[in-house]
Amino acid sequence: MAEDMFLFWGSGSPPCWRAMIALEEKGLQGYKNKLLSFEKGEHKQPEVLELPAFRHGEKKVNESLAICMYLESQFKSRGTQLIPDKAADQALVYQRAFEGLVLQQKLVDLLMYARHVPEEERQETTMKRNMEAASAEAQLWEGHVQEGSCLAGKDFTMADVVVYPVVALMFRLGLSTEKYPKLSQYNDFLKDRPSIKATYPPHWLESPPTSDLLKSL
Repeated sequence: MAEDMFLFWGSGSPPCWRAMIALEEKGLQGYKNKLLSFEKGEHKQPEVLELPAFRHGEKKVNESLAICMYLESQFKSRGTQLIPDKAADQALVYQRAFEGLVLQQKLVDLLMYARHVPEEERQETTMKRNMEAASAEAQLWEGHVQEGSCLAGKDFTMADVVVYPVVALMFRLGLSTEKYPKLSQYNDFLKDRPSIKATYPPHWLESPPTSDLLKSL
């Protein structure tokens, strides 16, 4: 079953990581995969761009949330049920999952500007706007988190699959554990979950953080 699957991935990329977490949660270990180097620009090579991020036999899926939803739909009876049956529970899971994509985008906007625009060329207003947007999202999620709980209740769901990799990256980039204690507790609460440990970004394990971009958030 998993032998018919193939995934392109990059270490530390939240979209890639969430797809890998979903595969683990659904008990689909053993899929074929290829690690791409972002530093070498392998993800931009024509032979990679022409192929889907994920394949299952002849079926092709690109967007990370679509991959996760596909896996849950096709393998609903396997592994962890990531979308609950009750309508009210489903509503919260979907809400948190799609909100998580907004959190990711605010972080990406800030990272891309900081990484690709030399410091001496940055517009103060643009940098400030990106920081404020990321800060507002982080504060929103600080309010969403309940102690000792996942994002949509006690059970691990699609909301956690989508959001946890983004939260983990934010702390890797220096997000303050003092300013965001609930998010910090959430990060610690899930970091030892088997699916997360099994897919933890290898270069994070091998080297300490190289940026504290979010320390003032």
